[in-house]
Amino acid sequence: MSESMSPAKGRGLEVRSIDYVPKNERHGKAWHIGPLWFMANAQIATLAVGVVSFLNGGNFIWSVIAIVVGLVIGTIFMAAHSSQGPKLGLPQMIQSRPQFGYVGALLVWLFAFLQYAGFNIFNTVLAGDAIIGGVHAPDSSGPFWFWAVTVVAAAVALFGYDLIHKMERYLTYVTVVVLGLLTISAMVHLHLPAGAFSLGQFNGLAFFSQMGVVAGYQISWAIYVSDYSRYLPADTSTQTTFRWTFWGSAVGGAWMIILGAYLAAAVKGFNASAPVAGIQSVANSLFPGFGTIALLVFALGLIAVTILNMYGGSLTLISSIDSLKKVRPTLRTRIITVAITAAISGLFSLYASTNFAADFENFLFLVLYFFIPWTAINLTDYFIVRKGHYAIAEIFKPSGIYHRWGWAGITAYLIAFACMTPFFDLGAFYTGFASKAMGGVDISLFIGLPIGAGLYWLFTRNIDVAAETRLAEQQKAAIENAAPEEEDLAGLIVS
Repeated sequence: MSESMSPAKGRGLEVRSIDYVPKNERHGKAWHIGPLWFMANAQIATLAVGVVSFLNGGNFIWSVIAIVVGLVIGTIFMAAHSSQGPKLGLPQMIQSRPQFGYVGALLVWLFAFLQYAGFNIFNTVLAGDAIIGGVHAPDSSGPFWFWAVTVVAAAVALFGYDLIHKMERYLTYVTVVVLGLLTISAMVHLHLPAGAFSLGQFNGLAFFSQMGVVAGYQISWAIYVSDYSRYLPADTSTQTTFRWTFWGSAVGGAWMIILGAYLAAAVKGFNASAPVAGIQSVANSLFPGFGTIALLVFALGLIAVTILNMYGGSLTLISSIDSLKKVRPTLRTRIITVAITAAISGLFSLYASTNFAADFENFLFLVLYFFIPWTAINLTDYFIVRKGHYAIAEIFKPSGIYHRWGWAGITAYLIAFACMTPFFDLGAFYTGFASKAMGGVDISLFIGLPIGAGLYWLFTRNIDVAAETRLAEQQKAAIENAAPEEEDLAGLIVS
């Protein structure tokens, strides 16, 4: 396929989905992923992550320390996954097949799709609430705005990769200004209580809860992070991709999460279940009407992150169906799966619980639990076992060299997850005996990562990586010349 025939240069609807992106279709610059991951975190849902420490009796300084530690831990793993995109040219979750098998990867894809849907429910509700607060609409208009957010997000997700990147870049410029003004207003008009900076008031439960939620929030991006780097030129260095992803996500996350902690510490009775009202009040303290501007801008940010979830959810759903019944990764398929993902988000947002803060904390811990073993196994395979060398064509073959069931990955995952369970703490839902013994402290993160990585490395000592590399070289020409499964959109609309 010649350069002139390339369909993926930002012209209209994206036609590829879970299939490999040939090198002659690669485009864009590595810095483009920085604004995208900044915007992924610079939104109201992230603000709510910063209040967890205070729900458990923590103070401001220890909350900030826990936030920074959690951010560093979680973002390192997330950014490491991002560096896989340019090298493999594949969406993130399809890369799980070499570790878990053609069918076995469904184990993690199910959890991934639940995460997409869960985040979108929270984000859709918050975006609708932000719009209602910004335009002073009646609360009864909520369902209308929930569906409006869903439809707009689905439309952009359908256009795909290039439009998503462009939208996130432009939103970054506006959001930085608004977020900067909001931060100034908070620092000028709000004051921290006595003892906020006391290092002597350490609370283990508050510290580890806050750190775990932040790390989980960052690791939760890992399941689709390379979806947004897979079109970058194949010679983009691992360090460059890692750096732009890390700092984009870390800066956006730190800014919003620490601002959330500041509001929780400074505002008496701050209601984390209704962050929209708190933001509007602080913004209007700077100048009248700024609350409306801030809420509308943040609503756009929430729509932007909803788009990411719909796009990634669509790819994961296609991957899941393909594991059970071979499907053509066509534009038609992507339209259907985006519509399904959007419908789930829209419907469940109508019934979302009003207890946002508690539900969100528990949801993030569930995300953390399910994806700690996966991220350890996936990164160990990529950086240590196979060192980035994969036979791409074999990933799409049910009877290929990666087999239907990858028992090394599945076994390592299940054992690591089982070893984590005594350290889980989900409040009234479930608390493991080890967590109970430590007063509710949850350190499952530090159990699952080394066990998952160590076991997978041990189970894969006999893999013939050299043979896989030779096979990849033999198949290289075929995958580089593969055309996407294109369809006539006009015919699709008529049908």
